[in-house]
Amino acid sequence: MTALRVLFLGGTGIISSASSWRAVEAGLDLTVVNRGKTSARALPPEARVLTADVGDATAFAEVAGQEFDVVVDWLAFTPGQVRARTDALRGRVGQYVFISSASAYQTPPARLPITESTPLRNPFWQYSRNKIACEDLLNGLYRDEGYPVTIVRPSHTYDRTLVPFDGGWTIVERMRRGQPVVVHGDGSSLWTLTHHRDFARGLVPLLGHPRTLGEAFQITSDDVLTWDQIAHTLAAAAGVTAQIVHVPSDAVAAVHPAWGAGLLGDKTHSAVFDNTKLRQVVPDYVATIPFETGAREIITWHDEDASRRRVDADIDEAMNTLIARYTV
Repeated sequence: MTALRVLFLGGTGIISSASSWRAVEAGLDLTVVNRGKTSARALPPEARVLTADVGDATAFAEVAGQEFDVVVDWLAFTPGQVRARTDALRGRVGQYVFISSASAYQTPPARLPITESTPLRNPFWQYSRNKIACEDLLNGLYRDEGYPVTIVRPSHTYDRTLVPFDGGWTIVERMRRGQPVVVHGDGSSLWTLTHHRDFARGLVPLLGHPRTLGEAFQITSDDVLTWDQIAHTLAAAAGVTAQIVHVPSDAVAAVHPAWGAGLLGDKTHSAVFDNTKLRQVVPDYVATIPFETGAREIITWHDEDASRRRVDADIDEAMNTLIARYTV
């Protein structure tokens, strides 16, 4: 039996890197196209690598001139990018998998848990609105011409390189200095963190699966924590105790608009997901990596190299400002 020919547009990112390894382990014939820049995440040696800028129409046309059973697009963020990819691939691909985002769901959600039928509407974050527009375009292509589309919605997916707070390592550095850290709201909103290896366990079986066309699937962990628990778990992995100061998200946005946009458009609101639809197609899917394990991986990786422990000076200063205002 001929191996499924799969093209990843991207493949060394936080989410995609684990999927690259999982695809090879599953026996898929994987080709990855990227710009060839240095990445902290190595590709499996079995993967064929093409160096090209997928945003360059001429370069991408050469890639799209080959035939693949599946193309997974990790790098499309606007309808224009999706239109260019789907035009170039028309008639040459059996499945186009668009990596969308769970932040596209109704924000705040009217009910939990979130399912694939939860409405898409995010008035707070342009990134999410762009993803919604991409999905609208793809659903139209499927409806009008049967274009072989599958939409995948990850939520907050991380690997060892990603501290799951805005500002990255900044919050860990502050905790190790004995400084307080800001957690938005009252710290009790629920959040789902998904390890990238768990995400890959859900994604790869969808590739080439005939029951996925015209459908959307979310892939998340079932491990749900409060933001205070996330902060305390990171602190424990770093060998310290977290001193938390709670600050309303709109106050954060007033001091640091970029940080606030991600809070108001995503992290402020509880996000708990129902993966029933995914399990109807991938019956053995289960996320097995709790954040306690992931947090230790994060701390270990950053501690291995001082250059990885970068502090965001703007968010560090914003925390100082907010803490001064909200500490009694």
